[in-house]
Amino acid sequence: MKKRITKMLMAACVLAISINTGYAQYNDLNNGAECGCPAVNSRTTVTLESMATSIGTNEYEIQTNTTLTCDKIYTISHMIYVGYGVTLTIQPGTVIKGALVTYPNASVLLIERGGKIIADGKANCKIIFTGINDPLDGTYAVTNVGDWGGIIMCGFATNNLKTAYNFGFGKKGAGWDGVGFCEGLDNTTKHLWGAGDTITIANGQTVSIPTTFNDNDNSGILRYISIRHAGMVVGGSSAGNEVNGLSLYSIGRGTKIDYVETVSAADDNFEMFGGTVDLKHCSVLYGDDDFYDYDLGWSGRMQFCFGMAGDSLTGLHSSDNGFECDADDNASCVTVRSHPVIYNTTIIGNGHIKGTADNVGPAAIMAKELTEGTFINNVFVNFRSGLHLNTGRQGTGSGKGGDAYDNWTINGSSYINPSYPTGSGYTSSQNAKLQSLIVKNNTFVHCNLTNETAPNGNSYWITKGNKLTTGSGASIGINTSVIASAADTLQFYNEGNTHVSNVPGIDYTWSWNAAKTDFSDKYHAVPTTSLTSNMTPPNDGFFDIVGYRGAFDPGKKSWLSTDNGFMIPVVDNLRNDNPTDINNDGVTDINDFSIFIGKFGQLDQ
Repeated sequence: MKKRITKMLMAACVLAISINTGYAQYNDLNNGAECGCPAVNSRTTVTLESMATSIGTNEYEIQTNTTLTCDKIYTISHMIYVGYGVTLTIQPGTVIKGALVTYPNASVLLIERGGKIIADGKANCKIIFTGINDPLDGTYAVTNVGDWGGIIMCGFATNNLKTAYNFGFGKKGAGWDGVGFCEGLDNTTKHLWGAGDTITIANGQTVSIPTTFNDNDNSGILRYISIRHAGMVVGGSSAGNEVNGLSLYSIGRGTKIDYVETVSAADDNFEMFGGTVDLKHCSVLYGDDDFYDYDLGWSGRMQFCFGMAGDSLTGLHSSDNGFECDADDNASCVTVRSHPVIYNTTIIGNGHIKGTADNVGPAAIMAKELTEGTFINNVFVNFRSGLHLNTGRQGTGSGKGGDAYDNWTINGSSYINPSYPTGSGYTSSQNAKLQSLIVKNNTFVHCNLTNETAPNGNSYWITKGNKLTTGSGASIGINTSVIASAADTLQFYNEGNTHVSNVPGIDYTWSWNAAKTDFSDKYHAVPTTSLTSNMTPPNDGFFDIVGYRGAFDPGKKSWLSTDNGFMIPVVDNLRNDNPTDINNDGVTDINDFSIFIGKFGQLDQ
């Protein structure tokens, strides 16, 4: 009998291997079934506009507390606002589809300052936002980007907008420091973020907004959410007017962002414009610009986040930087700079060295104007440059120092001001803060791709230089960058970073099937054994205290799986691939064998 149980176990293991193949596009026709939701194809279609009030041309506002239920599919064909003091609740398993419309129309869901979205899905009943043409049956190619707008959230938390210095980026106008307009949208009060000014509410009434930032601001919950095929242009044809997959404007740390993925976004995937919001268990797949982009004073936290680029070399997406990091696009802020704290991410690039449109990276960490931040215990794979540090600021601050390189280096700089920020000004030559940009205990894998204009053999895994510039002809690259000095390289290694050509278990080579819906050769994103670290995150109630690098612990079942609401296990090794570990607890032991007791009509004799 023991031999027969062993044979049955072996058969079950073969089955486990055969079904653990993963998908690029997941069949979600039964999404929400475990929460009592009907099959997606049997749901009634309802326009979200019919549940809102018309407030202008192509604009609608939800003005009373509203709940979306999973027995319907909701469509968006216009700007839909969730108004001040209003909560939009979305039940687990619900599907919302955005239409591809023509500017100046836009299919966008925008949560206004003072509004809330409670989209609290479940691991087995995720909430899906996607394009209207997506049948959700696994056949919609991931090359479809920009099918609809995306999700925009506006809040009251800190930003560094200064109307005296900012050259048009989002600022409200003279006398309105800390108040800005959403990128690409027109200058109406519905598109404001930050502290100050007024908000127009139902019946044309207005509410005055305090000028004091609220860093604990709560704009709601996004949990177990999939945002697919977003990024439609909303502000004309200019580059940069696309909506991101998820845009977070001055969002406070009271807002919960957990288990959220973006798929095939036409612009940045997650972008934080100021604010203090935290991100955990987030994932980026096949985006057409930066994976995670922060600017204008964001000081949130991140842990267990993942990113994987599409393949620009065969005509899919261009992709760009793993992290694009700014304090301020115009180098004007003098008091508040972006300084997030980021642990345990794994970001995999596609190896391209030529940008397109306004995508002029790529680097795993593109540290731009005045940027600060903390990057510890991360893994970056297959980027042209691992760490790029800007040395020349834009605008009238150019040549004044205090850029990313000066914030990072310990090798001395004439731009260091120990009393920053109180002793420095916009025109000062002392705008750097020693070690305000920390890059420690990270692993860079194959991040030394040669630039198309560089001499053969140059290694570009750590670079520094002026702002990104356009090269000759059709090629765009980091043409003003130089290889790090010996002192820079020594600092990089002394601070626990490594640059290696490969890591056992991580395989960044792959290929699509013809339909661009699945892989014929898959990524491997998890190392065979843990990349240990002697640094752990702070014990502040947000971070999990783990001592390894990257987003995944090889000894445990991954958080990135369909069991946790994500569209995929598109990547081999993201789930526990030990075929005898039936209960997925990381080991093969008696508990795996006991699963079969009494399951086959046999007795142990």
